[in-house]
Amino acid sequence: MLRATVTGSVWATRRVENIPHGAFLEVEVDGGATLVAFDVLGSGDGERVLVATGSVASGWFEGHPPIDALIIGSIDEPPTAAPASAGRASSDQTAGA
Repeated sequence: MLRATVTGSVWATRRVENIPHGAFLEVEVDGGATLVAFDVLGSGDGERVLVATGSVASGWFEGHPPIDALIIGSIDEPPTAAPASAGRASSDQTAGA
């Protein structure tokens, strides 16, 4: 399983008949590699996702369509905490107030 960020859509007006409904998305894997993953979740640009690859990706669907990478989840990352000093005014700013 890979962690990745959705970077765009890949449009295919013609595709193999047994590929299910969904979208092809370009994702950048943590570490820099770029690949095309199939998405049935409705993921959007900039979203952090989990990607399954290989036979696991196609095995999810009946008939094993030719899908090599599948977005299987959206990563819920906790917000980063602001530095402790970010909300305080410096003594120089408050001295003249």
